[in-house]
Amino acid sequence: MAMLTVTNPLIQAYILHSALLALKLIAISSMTGFTRLSRRVFANPEDVKKFRGVVKFDDPVIERTRRAQMNDLENIPAFWILGAFYVTTGPGLGWTTVLFRMFTVCRFIHTFVYVLPVIPQPSRAIAYGIPYLINWYMGLQVVSYYISIM
Repeated sequence: MAMLTVTNPLIQAYILHSALLALKLIAISSMTGFTRLSRRVFANPEDVKKFRGVVKFDDPVIERTRRAQMNDLENIPAFWILGAFYVTTGPGLGWTTVLFRMFTVCRFIHTFVYVLPVIPQPSRAIAYGIPYLINWYMGLQVVSYYISIM
């Protein structure tokens, strides 16, 4: 089992990429709110009164941004859990750093190409698929490691 201290480069890589992904979640949430404000389209009547807009649940631009946000909320927490467990298996630093970096970069790309639909498929599918496979890889490595030592 790996030594779990903040001086461990594996833990440092995990913390760095986790923090970047958390900031990304905050940013996409802010982007959703900003998009609502700029389009004056809201989901709650009290917001309409305050900001002089309309209640609408199917604005295509807002819904696209919300879907990008929801996709992050479905995928990034799994990375946090599986990545934390993965570093306890003592993987190589180089490979782990590549996995974490690829996951993080692809999630940023995924949001970019989701919110700006002018970039054609399969760009979004690839940016989604690589982190998806990384989560599966880490999860299977964790299960395999801990089954083998039980």
